[in-house]
This record gives sequence, C-alpha cells and structure tokens, in this order.
Amino acid sequence: MADEDEDASTTPSRTAAKKTAAKRTTAKTTARTTEKSRDDEGLPSAMEVLRGARAQLSELIGMPAESVSSFERSEDGWQLRIEVLELNRVPDTMSLLASYEVELDPRGELTGYRRLRRYERGRADKGN
Repeated sequence: MADEDEDASTTPSRTAAKKTAAKRTTAKTTARTTEKSRDDEGLPSAMEVLRGARAQLSELIGMPAESVSSFERSEDGWQLRIEVLELNRVPDTMSLLASYEVELDPRGELTGYRRLRRYERGRADKGN
C-alpha cells in the first residue's frame, strides 16, 4: 500500500517534467527550423549578425566591444549600436566607454560605423 501511495504522489511531478521536456524539444525544433530557413536564403540569423558585428568592429578599431545595446533590420541590412571599452581605468566605474552606430549589409558584413558618444562607465544618461 505504501508503494502505491508513493507512485501516486510522484506521477504528477513526472508528468510535469515530461511536459516541460516536450516544450523544450518543441522550442529547439522551432529554432532549428527558423535557422534552416535563413540558411536556405543564405542570410545569417540575428544572433550571428550580432556576434559578427561585435567581432568586426573590435578588429577595426582595436578595442573590445562590450555589448550590443540596440539593433534592427533595415531595408539595406542591419543597424546596431555597440558599446565599446575605449579606456580601462581603476576603479572600473571610471573607465571610458563609447557608443558606436554600426551598419551592416543583409549578410552581416560591416559597411560603416561612427562613434556617437563617449562616457564614463559609472555615469547615467541625464534626463530630458
């Protein structure tokens, strides 16, 4: 009798675990299908574009790209804003960062960039 109670109490959690695993599998399959359809068109995924843009900009300017703060697809390709560490200082809150606008073609190749502003890491934008 104790074994039956134990099996009955674990069945709902096993069922929930199976449902969660099924959802993950579906999400992975959907992501792969989306990536394949982009590959079939010869175009990179958004994540590939973001990674590539950071690497290309870093190589061109010789400074590490820290993050992508915005991106969007445009008629001519992609437009991103990338934050770059320009001068590392101690303490870190005094380091100088810069925000770069980066333009890429539809395949993710960098076609242009410009620095928009420089700022200290510890400073917030002033309100309007």
